[in-house]
Amino acid sequence: MKTATMLSVLLATMLFLPPALAMDHGLPEVDPLEHADGSIITAGSSTVFPLSERMAELWTDEGGVAPSIASIGSGAGFERFCVEGETDISNASRAIKDSEVESCAAIGRQPIEFRVGSDALAVTVSAENDFVSDVTLEELAALFSSAETWTDVRAEWPPQTIQRFIPGTDSGTFDYFVEAVFDEDKEPILSANPQLSEDDNVLVQGITGSPYAIGFFGYAYYVENADVLNILKIEGIEAKSETADDGSYPLARPLYIYSDAGIMAEKPAVNAFINFYLSYVNDEVEDVGYFPASEYAFSGTIDAWRMANGMTPIGDAALDLMDDRDEEEGMSG
Repeated sequence: MKTATMLSVLLATMLFLPPALAMDHGLPEVDPLEHADGSIITAGSSTVFPLSERMAELWTDEGGVAPSIASIGSGAGFERFCVEGETDISNASRAIKDSEVESCAAIGRQPIEFRVGSDALAVTVSAENDFVSDVTLEELAALFSSAETWTDVRAEWPPQTIQRFIPGTDSGTFDYFVEAVFDEDKEPILSANPQLSEDDNVLVQGITGSPYAIGFFGYAYYVENADVLNILKIEGIEAKSETADDGSYPLARPLYIYSDAGIMAEKPAVNAFINFYLSYVNDEVEDVGYFPASEYAFSGTIDAWRMANGMTPIGDAALDLMDDRDEEEGMSG
């Protein structure tokens, strides 16, 4: 979605909510105990699920109402948020699509994007695999499409059949991999008849079941299973915080949660939970297995919450967006 369009959405939402009070680092202090009642319904990305689950546990431990979190994939999450209107927060491992924004608008919702971290998509094999540690993007595409055996990709690899385990087509992880490796064409990877699942734990089980299996998912699931999995370098670059932050790792991507100012106004517990989430996510994200968003990107997230609550932006990201908007308006005037 274009940044100017997102800013317009945020500016429009400023009318919904009253200004918040005592602030810490741009966000108000929040007491979960004041929100022990009500409901918070979230669904979406299996990649973001462990992070949202951690933040929900901390919130509940402090006395807040327990959020409901469903791990169903980014696409299915947006379906529930933008079409069915069932959820308050949508977890996503990709940015919302223009078509999904239009669906939201049709039911009176204007999605607000909150960047909550970064992921380095992990391409993994079984720890029993002793012949591959680094692949090029071209080899990666072959491994997940046209190649039938490992030898087909690199002559020194064994002639055994490649077994592929990948996220389902509703997954933002699937969407991102297809975009990054196959230039948004999903036909090659699906025609290779991979085993698909929206449950990343099922993918881990499949990959660990054979030294000739390969698959991919969010970095946190690799960290959780590092004793039975090997992670591959891509183009010689290791997946880690530095390479995810600077974008040098070819499969680095942002992680998001989305909500709507109308929902945040009608359901104070949702608004407070998002405030709490953003206040503490950088303390928890690496322990879960992901990486903090850059300071610049996260300043935009703080301002997204502030603007939805009728407050002025204070970060460089939002000010840059305003400058861009002013320039566009000047050109069209």
